[in-house]
Amino acid sequence: MEKAAPKCAPLTPKKPVAPNREMSFWIRLTPERPLGSMCCPVTEFCIASREFPAAVFVNPRAGGGRARKCVTPIKRIFAERSCPADFIFTESTEALESHARTAIQAGRRVLLAMGGDGTLQALVNAAHGREVVLGILPTGGGNDFAAALRLPKNPIAAAVAILSAKPRWVDVLCARTADGRRRLYVGGGGVGLDAYAASYSAAYRQLPGRLRYIAAALRALREFKSLRIRAEFPRSELPPLEAQALLAGALNTPSYGAGLRLAPDARIDDGLLTALFVRNLSAAQVLAAVPRLLARGDLPESYVTRVSASRVRLTTDRECLFHGDGEILGLAPVEIEVLPKAVRVLAPATS
Repeated sequence: MEKAAPKCAPLTPKKPVAPNREMSFWIRLTPERPLGSMCCPVTEFCIASREFPAAVFVNPRAGGGRARKCVTPIKRIFAERSCPADFIFTESTEALESHARTAIQAGRRVLLAMGGDGTLQALVNAAHGREVVLGILPTGGGNDFAAALRLPKNPIAAAVAILSAKPRWVDVLCARTADGRRRLYVGGGGVGLDAYAASYSAAYRQLPGRLRYIAAALRALREFKSLRIRAEFPRSELPPLEAQALLAGALNTPSYGAGLRLAPDARIDDGLLTALFVRNLSAAQVLAAVPRLLARGDLPESYVTRVSASRVRLTTDRECLFHGDGEILGLAPVEIEVLPKAVRVLAPATS
């Protein structure tokens, strides 16, 4: 994230005013009405009030600068619908999490991430365990969690949808890496080629959608050697898997990498993750698969092994990085577990 410091409203509660009944989803946040209490029929709720405006955390570099370009039209949509919101530019993951914690302490209870899966990941880590509702305005390169929520791909249309959305409970994944770090992530993570590709993805930031991730993977493939990976499933009777593999992943969402559907049956609210292996493919096989990945976003079934579980431990035969949502989280071995119904997020009623 790049440094940006536009002026924004202070993160302190404002003078209470009467709620605007023209809105579509309103959360009254007072000691008498804690989060989740509803004060009027569903069709009349709105997501914020002037007393507690929504806090929108903007990653200005998300999507190759797409987030920055979308701020003005999205602000206009919020204003047209009389939805109070403060847009807060953040220059790093640490800054976003700090601003989010400050906002929560100041009484904000509706927090939106304007960026991609990595931006939402930062917000989830700051807000997990707090009485808040989160949302995503998808302006990143991947936006796989937004896709799992069935939000429109277009950020402007997604902003409109958010203003008539309802909160729902969703799962997140918790990764504990070899250095003892604990980090939550929302979509896909893994070891192997995709983790190596995450290190190169910034260089292809200007490429659209999954092309960016495939280009980074092809760049990483030039130096990558397959791993011997073992997957164990603690606290279950599932047998371990071990194989020479291109990558091994743990997914909460059906896709990652901007629509690469490696776990098509995954759901974000079933209390399970999808552990998967992509078998050791030659460079020629990988290149042959690129047109299919670009067009359909999947691989032949014979290339992928999947297991549904609540927890998986991944061990590699050499030092290897683990990523979550395209962010490097630490070194393997890594244990990933599902945190069921961990956060509430705004989603279209049909999701």
